[in-house]
Amino acid sequence: MPAGIPYEDARSRYRPGVAPKVRSDDIAVDELLKGYHPDHGPNARVALAVGVNRGDPCQPDLARCLQANALIDDVDMAGAQLVSTDVLIIGGGGGGCAAALTAAGQGARVILATKLRLGDSNTVMAEGGIQAAIGEDDSPQLHFEDTLRAGHFCGDPELVAQMVMDGPDVVRWLIRLGMMFDQEEERPFGGNLLRKKPGGASAARILSYRDYTGLEMMRVLREAVDMEPGVAVWNRCPAVELLSDERGRCAGAVVYNLEWRTFVLVRARAVILATGGAGRLHLNAFPTSNHYGATADGLVLAYRLGARLRELDSFQYHPTGIAYPPHLAGGLISEAARSAGAKLLNGEGERFVDELKPRDVVASAILRECAQGRGIVRGEQVGVFLDTPTLEMENPGILAKRLVTLRHLAHKCGQDAAQEPFLVYPTLHYQNGGVAIDKTGATSVPGLYCVGEVTGGIHGRNRLMGNALLDILSMGRRAGADAAQAKGSLMAARAGIGHVHAWQRELTLAGLPLHVKAPRLFPGYAHFDLRVDAGLNAGTRGRAVGGTR
Repeated sequence: MPAGIPYEDARSRYRPGVAPKVRSDDIAVDELLKGYHPDHGPNARVALAVGVNRGDPCQPDLARCLQANALIDDVDMAGAQLVSTDVLIIGGGGGGCAAALTAAGQGARVILATKLRLGDSNTVMAEGGIQAAIGEDDSPQLHFEDTLRAGHFCGDPELVAQMVMDGPDVVRWLIRLGMMFDQEEERPFGGNLLRKKPGGASAARILSYRDYTGLEMMRVLREAVDMEPGVAVWNRCPAVELLSDERGRCAGAVVYNLEWRTFVLVRARAVILATGGAGRLHLNAFPTSNHYGATADGLVLAYRLGARLRELDSFQYHPTGIAYPPHLAGGLISEAARSAGAKLLNGEGERFVDELKPRDVVASAILRECAQGRGIVRGEQVGVFLDTPTLEMENPGILAKRLVTLRHLAHKCGQDAAQEPFLVYPTLHYQNGGVAIDKTGATSVPGLYCVGEVTGGIHGRNRLMGNALLDILSMGRRAGADAAQAKGSLMAARAGIGHVHAWQRELTLAGLPLHVKAPRLFPGYAHFDLRVDAGLNAGTRGRAVGGTR
């Protein structure tokens, strides 16, 4: 049983509608982060032993995946179907769709292969909104400064500047596609877009649709992709290895069709990885808000091919994940609730942090309250209260009109958000670092691009709410446009997995085991084994077909 204040005692002290006592706190931010954030501590980092980032610090669970052997070898590809395209995009979230639409719009033939189904991604789970400097009291310069400051000045200034300058045009593009945004007031022909202030920002620049902005965004992107004849969508087709040519360029990928249980070799003039993050690895044993397929596939494949990575020891833990009931642990309560005014209270009924400070600060403050015995214990779970009843009292109807997803989540938890506060605890939410890219999304490996959460450099060591949705569309469109320029180039004469053999030699020389393999494709509790599913152990082959639209 975790230490803390019993739930019944905390509830008896809780007074909705009454201004809570504020706990005095003069601890410096650096001291708070180093003392309580999961990125810090004696076991938070290990040095990579192989690859282009050899010697760099990395989160230990992720390091085990990055330093693993490939899932397949040459013999596994014998007899596999061969398909060719101009641009191969791996990942069907917002970044992959934006890249596909742009590349196809420039005349490139595109295959979009996604592990689950088109749109099954962290994009649909992004509830709070998208940042764009469109207000008279705002500017891209302020957005730029806020982003760098929140990321502890570790972001690449050129990448950040490009993203914030793209913001207004990205929003216009979404509106042209048919995306809905909340407006300041209801008018027959529309009003000004409603802007909200996110944590860590100096101006109100979050644009949203209720509290399911990512779902609405993914709706219009999916519809646009479905109507684009230049894009072939392959559902349930994860990439298990990249292909390389004799010069070390990326020349395509090996895709596994989960429906037909067979491998397909896709040769491409350019490859874009849009595979998302690593939340389903449950780093540091944390629950996660991430979708089922977020298992760091892109990081593993890119690193094995030779792409340089950055900030591999930095991850974002969203402050308000569900703590109770346990079967919903990690489910996200959007920052939109705190942006609207919901307060965090410890077991003594005290407000202990400014809820609109950057996410790493708020999450660390919650972890401190729990570590020092002021957390709230319910069963085997510990957390703090998110005071939604007071929010509803002060803003009648807000749960029904603006925080629809939150109210549905409360129903799943068996409670009424207008009557009972949520018990919350930080949840593993975002991968701050990733593959190093330039302003077009190109990596250090020719022919390989990366967009979205699989990349590093834009968010530094902490991400502002709303910058993820802007990032995937800004960089997705840019990478798609640049990759499309390869459509007239010559296809590699030979493409295979020669880099895997070099990687195996490097693992052996470093004394690392060859039986540990990655990417995992699915979390451990999925009990998925590629070799068993593909019949490789029995020496059988599946039917040779490509994916399905």
